[in-house]
Amino acid sequence: MKNDTGRKPVIAIIGAGKCSKKLYDMAAEIGRYVAENGGVVLCGGLGGIMEGAARGAKEAGGTTIGIIPSENKADANQFIDHVIPTGFGQARNVLVVRAADAIVALPGKFGTLSEMAFALVSGKPIISVQAWKLGEEIQQVEDPLEAAKIAMELARKQN
Repeated sequence: MKNDTGRKPVIAIIGAGKCSKKLYDMAAEIGRYVAENGGVVLCGGLGGIMEGAARGAKEAGGTTIGIIPSENKADANQFIDHVIPTGFGQARNVLVVRAADAIVALPGKFGTLSEMAFALVSGKPIISVQAWKLGEEIQQVEDPLEAAKIAMELARKQN
């Protein structure tokens, strides 16, 4: 389902580049839901949470975008349809956030923290699934499917 502008909602799924199978599967569940409900999955394009999210979206027939830190498109995971190589390193986190309509954050380290901070500064809605607890502006949930549903609802209201 498209939003008021006629565009598909873009959901950034952020989190650790290396993660447990449980977190990978949670990311895949979120990506799958987004794709099944007409959204586009956006991520940092690498491994871990990012790969899980992209894989879930692709398995559901969805579209994925990866904004990667290097200049080499080959660095993106195999489930990314549209690779945007930046050569910006961690500074690409700003682009991930700015391109999204809503953000779902899973556990990660300082890259995830920076993306959440950029989202707060940008006024982008964030739903945290067991990730950093930065304040009341961030909705905290335990269930990845609930996070995906909330993100899609909020994304449709953004444009």
